[in-house]
Amino acid sequence: MMRRRRETGADADAIARASRLVTAQITAVAAGIVVLVVVLSVAFIIDQSQPSELLEKPGPGQTKIYVDADEVLIALIVTGVVAIVLAGLLSWVIARRAVRPLGEALRIQRTFVADASHELRTPVAVIAARVELLAQETEADADTADSIAGLRRDVRVLGDVITDLLLAAAPPSEIEPLEPTVVGALTRETVDDLRMVAAERNVTLELAECSDEILTKVPRSTMRRCVVALVDNAIGHSPAGGVVEVTVGPAPERASFCLTVRDHGTGISGIDPVRVFERFAHGDGTTRQSARTGFGIGLSLVRDMADRYGGRIEVAETSATGTTFVLTLPRA
Repeated sequence: MMRRRRETGADADAIARASRLVTAQITAVAAGIVVLVVVLSVAFIIDQSQPSELLEKPGPGQTKIYVDADEVLIALIVTGVVAIVLAGLLSWVIARRAVRPLGEALRIQRTFVADASHELRTPVAVIAARVELLAQETEADADTADSIAGLRRDVRVLGDVITDLLLAAAPPSEIEPLEPTVVGALTRETVDDLRMVAAERNVTLELAECSDEILTKVPRSTMRRCVVALVDNAIGHSPAGGVVEVTVGPAPERASFCLTVRDHGTGISGIDPVRVFERFAHGDGTTRQSARTGFGIGLSLVRDMADRYGGRIEVAETSATGTTFVLTLPRA
């Protein structure tokens, strides 16, 4: 309950800041328009107050009215100030009404993700316990031990994904700093886990370069999901007998590193390469339906996670000989 209240308070603060920003922008525009009108009016009054204008005699049938220029200027200034104040008040009211539904939608989204993630923890814990029981009751031959170790790793990864969902549902101010992730070791482990998936398509995974000296503040589970999405996408677009090359190395910017994944498929076609990071976007040339990226959200998740941690994902090159994705993230 206390956590829910803190999240609600953080969301309310964010909504209030957005409302104030919209109010300030509308007020600034209104103030600029009012000042422009006042300046033009003052210029016109000054022009009409020249001696030549005042001494000009009215023509036949014309009536000339003289007003005090000082009083007109004061009236214009007062009217302008009142108009600016009213514009600010009205924009404040309108902005609050406009952002209120967004705040409610954000609250519902956070609540759903947090509740769903919390409910998933119990079955995952049960699966983990049954895997341990299976390990104790099964004879320890090499093949069985490897399979059980893989099951343990998969359960741990699923638990990390649930933790990621809980972190995503929490306001950024409540996310505690994590230990740096060793990118090289994690990438090697993830690529090894995906070799079975690649073997089903007769695709070879090659880890060309993978430095253990590169650390990042991106959580281990998030980094793993990025590697899985990119490599899985490359496998899905590789022909039988193809090779997927994975490289981890320093970026041109000293404070960043690059994860590069290249396939040797037919390249991106039927869609603008920039749009492959949009949800449910599909290009031509997919050689299989992946259980992880079949709905066109794998690359969009990579982009979202890169944006979240101050990085970027881009299509570095695509042609008839293959496609190269480069994920750039900050180093720890």
